[in-house]
Amino acid sequence: MTTNVAAAMAEAASALLALLDNEQRAAATWPFPSDQERRLWFYTPTDHGGLPIAMMSPQQQRATHRLLATGLSTAGYVTAAAIMGLENVLDYTEGWTAGFERARGRDPLLYYVSLFGTPGDNPWGWRFGGHHISLHYTVVDGRVVAATPNFLGADPATSALLGPHLHRPLAGVEDLGLELMRSFDQEQHRRATISSIPPSDLVGSNRTVLTEGDRPMSLTDIWRRRFEGDLGRAMATTQSRADTDLGIEEPHLDALSFTHIPKGLISTKLTADQRELLWALLDCYLHRLPDELADEQKSKVAASFDFLHVAWAGGSERGQPHYYRLHGGDHFVEYDNTQRGANHIHSVWRDLSTDFGGDALAAHYAADHRS
Repeated sequence: MTTNVAAAMAEAASALLALLDNEQRAAATWPFPSDQERRLWFYTPTDHGGLPIAMMSPQQQRATHRLLATGLSTAGYVTAAAIMGLENVLDYTEGWTAGFERARGRDPLLYYVSLFGTPGDNPWGWRFGGHHISLHYTVVDGRVVAATPNFLGADPATSALLGPHLHRPLAGVEDLGLELMRSFDQEQHRRATISSIPPSDLVGSNRTVLTEGDRPMSLTDIWRRRFEGDLGRAMATTQSRADTDLGIEEPHLDALSFTHIPKGLISTKLTADQRELLWALLDCYLHRLPDELADEQKSKVAASFDFLHVAWAGGSERGQPHYYRLHGGDHFVEYDNTQRGANHIHSVWRDLSTDFGGDALAAHYAADHRS
């Protein structure tokens, strides 16, 4: 029951709050709903809102990780922790130079926790985010009614370890996506491919709501504030170079744009083995959550699985820039690996009706108003 998860979240959030001083509590908390803030989300190394781990004592840091773990499966928490550790690797890879107008641009302590409302009250919610992690939970009537958007990324997506094995926190969403695409026959491949060139970033970007015709946002626009001067110009140059390297043009962007009617190959055109592959890929997203939440979400997906479409862009081998989208009804998954020589993954799972609480929260307020 998702009530068990909600209770664990409330207990962990309350324990964290009890450890914070007044200044920290003011940074970490908002009244519910505070929608202008609560519905913001980012995956860049920007201010995600809330109290950063860097401003916490070791005991407070552990309490924050305890809260984070209540919203994730064991595998999900381990993956998130590995992604946070990649900030050190990325700093090393970039020669210790990245700034983003911060003392340390790549910083494993600049992950932020935010609490909306009082844990255990009705409703309330919380958020955890930093570079390549953005997690959101809404609790209504003692149940977790929303756990999306749920974003995990990895840069570098693949890095060396001692011995023969590689460090690949998001290997599942990459390898199973590629395996599914390579399983397609010529006609399936034609239907699934919506563009020969992938986008340089997610088509939905970090928008609160997706609307008809949305295209990827510019790199300069997916931060809490827009950078000016040299840094702003450098970001614009980075975006232009990435698009040029990919060879993306207006017709590709048109083909990749978001539409409420799904694009690509419908799941009913898949073989039984391919449908199993698709489920395995979906499980890499759904089972980021604790089992109770994952099972509930899997039931929702199963009810509309025959309407799910697989859309692809780019190559189908590791090392080739590529992108996919799984879309059917309100279920929307996006993945890209196009940057840094196709060694930089973004992946997000969204529910277009219940992101940030969505319909469930609206129904709660409607019932509360009637009462």
